[in-house]
Amino acid sequence: MIRRSLFLHAPIRRTPRVMLEQMLALVDDDTPPDGPDGPVAVLERRLSELLGKESALFFPSGTMAQQVALRLHADRRGRRTFAVHPQSHLDVWEEQGYNAVHGLRMRRTGDLHELMTTDDLRAIGEPLAAVVWELPQRDLGGLLPEWQDLGEQVALVRATGAAAHLDGARLWEAQTYYRRPFDEIAALFDTVYVSLYKSLQGVRGAVLAADTATVDAARVWRQRLGGGIRDAWPLALAALVGLDTLAARMPAYREHAVAIAAAVNADGAARAYPDPPQTPLFHIHLPAPRRAVERAGEEILAEHGVQLWGRVRSATDPGRCSFEISVGDNAMEFAPGEVVALIHEVLARATA
Repeated sequence: MIRRSLFLHAPIRRTPRVMLEQMLALVDDDTPPDGPDGPVAVLERRLSELLGKESALFFPSGTMAQQVALRLHADRRGRRTFAVHPQSHLDVWEEQGYNAVHGLRMRRTGDLHELMTTDDLRAIGEPLAAVVWELPQRDLGGLLPEWQDLGEQVALVRATGAAAHLDGARLWEAQTYYRRPFDEIAALFDTVYVSLYKSLQGVRGAVLAADTATVDAARVWRQRLGGGIRDAWPLALAALVGLDTLAARMPAYREHAVAIAAAVNADGAARAYPDPPQTPLFHIHLPAPRRAVERAGEEILAEHGVQLWGRVRSATDPGRCSFEISVGDNAMEFAPGEVVALIHEVLARATA
């Protein structure tokens, strides 16, 4: 049984009753389920305003939202190729749906373990429909390009006639580093996707924000793909709760991530990267084999109810591995010194 976690997005002690009570606080007997005053429409308006886009559209999943955005960019430009970092969620976790469903081709751009650069984009040498930026790059430890570099990259891509798309599933975390208004960050991009269940701890769903013509076309594709679901209002309400309560906590989450990483690196038994973390999520690199670390984590969970990770990542060196810490309400319960002590326990068990 999980009693404490360094990984889970939603609070462990959150129950359906608590969620429903929070959702009910946003509605009254006169709130319609659908229509211009329903929760879905309210959520779409709030996010379009927050992101500075003309319009926004709810999707039941981020996978669908991003595929639709890329399909639209490809159809408009008569180009089937888009560029993205090799560790993009689109390729690693979504079974290449962009190709199987839409016939699009992904151009992997940049080094597997480093951020995509302007030189990487300049070297592509073929017409693109779009380029995708994941901010932050989760599988690189939450890395972000510097603001000036990001602007230069987008300008280069736009000059070739390609669109700029933001995979902003964790845009709330990225904003804590850039410290710029959300609409200023989103203004760099033609289309912006945000998740409703990761940082905002909703139930499921996503929103795609763009100009009105793009959103209107996206609505057609949403219906074609079976995403125009009725009675999506509970999903919208859950997201609105997070929008009202969690976004303001992100700077504190990042500060705690920085404190944990500093303690880990000062101790020296493991290494936190980036140093310091740019966002509330970062990676811990351990000098031990992945399978041994996994077994140690299972033992600690069984004995103490403490979940240290969602998964352990392998490394090119078989004697090393890493895992992600994602600081939210759960991880805020762990003092930096306690995290260091847990790392020592993992290593002791893994090397015994």
